[in-house]
Amino acid sequence: MGKAIEAIAHERGHQIAGVVDVGGSIADAPAADVAIEFTHPEAAVPNIMACLRKNLPVVVGTTGWLKRLPEVAQQCARTNGTVFYSSNFSLGVNLVFKLNEYLAQLMRGQTDYEVALDETHHTQKKDAPSGTALTLAEGILKHHPAKKSWVVNQENQPDQLLIRSHRIDPVPGTHVVTYQSPVDTIEIRHTAHSRQGFALGAVQVAEWLPGQQGVLTMDDFLRWEQPRGL
Repeated sequence: MGKAIEAIAHERGHQIAGVVDVGGSIADAPAADVAIEFTHPEAAVPNIMACLRKNLPVVVGTTGWLKRLPEVAQQCARTNGTVFYSSNFSLGVNLVFKLNEYLAQLMRGQTDYEVALDETHHTQKKDAPSGTALTLAEGILKHHPAKKSWVVNQENQPDQLLIRSHRIDPVPGTHVVTYQSPVDTIEIRHTAHSRQGFALGAVQVAEWLPGQQGVLTMDDFLRWEQPRGL
């Protein structure tokens, strides 16, 4: 992702002030207008905190660290900083997030349908389930009263949403929400053909971010018009 982001930034006329790789530190990075953080869950929060200390707006695409989001939000408020987080920067995926919530609302009370979620990524993907899968799961739990929690790759209870995680090379990312009944199956599917969509979205957010403040998401960037009732 880092290489894809760097290439697209150059294509769009931006100058890369510095690249921090394994063993490096954002604290030592040169001055910049914005940072883009795509690393791994253990490194994400220290990197975000370093950016906040440097008064550097940061776009975060790393997943698997959201249990520490309240800590990040508190530090962001204390420093009047800017943190933009998304589990996925693809426009298509964010459209699917909205469709997923709307369908979950429509399926309230449809007891003949059992909902499940499948996500497939390359074997270098560190977290399972993916952040995108968790965003989809949260959208279902928000609107589907029959489901109270989620489980991954294990037998689920009736009030648990089953997420099946698969790691197969060279898949960039595929997510499928399935509602299955004895008579038919309804699916929402997103299949990424490359990482370009994710990288382009991250760069577009980075272009927009300077001058913004607080903890922001793709809803702030895209300014969706919410369907009535959502």
